[in-house]
Amino acid sequence: MLPEHLPTPLAEALAARGYDTLTPVQASVVAPEAIGRDLLVSAQTGSGKTVAFGLAMAGELFEGGTLPPPARPLALVIAPTRELALQVSRELAWLYAGARVATCVGGMDASRERRALREGTHIVVGTPGRLRDHLERGALDLSSLKAAVLDEADEMLDMGFREDLEQLLDATAAERRTLLFSATLPRPIVALARTYQRDALRISTVGEDRGHGDIEYQALAVSPSDIEHAVVNLLRFHEAETAMLFCATRDNVRHLHASLVERGFAAVALSGEHSQNERNQALQALRDGRARVCVATDVAARGIDLPGLSLVVHVELPRDAETLQHRSGRTGRAGRKGTAILVVPYPKRRRVDMMLRSARIAVEWRPVPSAEDIRTADRERLLTRLAEPVELDDEDRALGNRLLESKSPEEVAAMLVRALRASMPAPEEMAEASSEPQRRESVHRPGFDDTVWFRMDIGRRHNADPRWLLPLICRRGHVTRDEIGAIRIGPVETFVQIPRAAAAKFAAAVQRTGAVDNDESGITITPAEGGPPPQGGGAGGGSRSPGGGGRPRMGNAGVRPMQGKPRYQARPTRPKR
Repeated sequence: MLPEHLPTPLAEALAARGYDTLTPVQASVVAPEAIGRDLLVSAQTGSGKTVAFGLAMAGELFEGGTLPPPARPLALVIAPTRELALQVSRELAWLYAGARVATCVGGMDASRERRALREGTHIVVGTPGRLRDHLERGALDLSSLKAAVLDEADEMLDMGFREDLEQLLDATAAERRTLLFSATLPRPIVALARTYQRDALRISTVGEDRGHGDIEYQALAVSPSDIEHAVVNLLRFHEAETAMLFCATRDNVRHLHASLVERGFAAVALSGEHSQNERNQALQALRDGRARVCVATDVAARGIDLPGLSLVVHVELPRDAETLQHRSGRTGRAGRKGTAILVVPYPKRRRVDMMLRSARIAVEWRPVPSAEDIRTADRERLLTRLAEPVELDDEDRALGNRLLESKSPEEVAAMLVRALRASMPAPEEMAEASSEPQRRESVHRPGFDDTVWFRMDIGRRHNADPRWLLPLICRRGHVTRDEIGAIRIGPVETFVQIPRAAAAKFAAAVQRTGAVDNDESGITITPAEGGPPPQGGGAGGGSRSPGGGGRPRMGNAGVRPMQGKPRYQARPTRPKR
């Protein structure tokens, strides 16, 4: 049941939208103890915060149960991104039917926004930079403001908007209510609240499990060279109505988007290099079903609400648990179930485990879906799809009869199945992951009669595998594959064989690159006097061609390790938005 004290127009709007009860955060902000007070609210993404602050400021907008004529704004909502501001405007437009809502965001026609402000409005929604610009030009008059809302306040401070926020709040009436909504409450948020709020009521609906109860977290450990193949197989295995893939940089968004489109996926891209019009078109394509996959940077991690979004894939690892939370929060919204999957390069597994433990997020480690897994899922989906009732018109039946004149029913059915399969992107064959490193007999190679061993502080317990160790050794030591002999992997350490003639060059390169290495592997490579322990004991174990012979055995000869730095990887610096 909806609360009886809600203004009638809002209760009717909620009922028309199918609301019969309020979410916890919505119920909290309209509770008797919250009426008329400043609010400091922390609630997880997808919990209905927009409707919550829309309900919370109702007392400041309605006069005697009705809205006054539009004039200077009564309520101001500040959001960090254009997408979030536009979404908030849409939500408030149906909640406050008949109210005039003005939207002011970068990338839109500023003169049209100023005209809307001059004509009078009830609510203004915008981004900090554009609102400040209108304020300084005299187009935005906040002297009559009764309620100011800061949505995703932690993100706005993180993006460097503190000065903009302070200038906007300083221009408002002193007696206004300030409603501060944030997924988290770090110290800068608390300090901002202390400055601009009076006797604020603190509300938190974030549980101890920050992993969202409606989101299932999975993680896949893959070779860095197999990340793109893993993404393709995840999309094909899940066949989500809408999926969002997160990359760290614009360049990687561009690359992955082009690769998916080439494979036959209906995909769009979102990043800081796209104009507002391009973003709007991409989001509309996702909403109306013309596209099913969105490749995005973190600029899309907040403010995008796609009702059918059930799968989030972290193609590149988030920089911290907060980013993971906001990215994943695009799914599992408003009671719907969702899946968030982290694609983890083998060297990063330890870091990911630590991040998930610190965030108290339970994750299930799974293998990458294989081509056979996908074909099995396709068969079940195909049978389900063909068993669904459909409406056939006369032309459909006539064409069906013509087919049956020349083909048997079995042939027609088989042709239909083939046509449906042909419309789906082909799955990728993944390099087989072996739980025990492959071994083979030694093969003598010229130049490996006199060698030097080097030690790496990583082993089988850390998912060490020649498929990704080999490119890393080449990159760090400035050597080629042919200059690397045996790679012996033990439980906690790995030994690498280098010809003595190249050992000095290798050691110097490792020392230089170790000081500036930006792949976040954290792996050290040092000379190992005496070489590895004997095979079969101690740190011994799997080997890449013991004695210096050949290359690492691959589960699939068609998939080779990358020669250079993997394209998709976590980065220590903040990516461009």
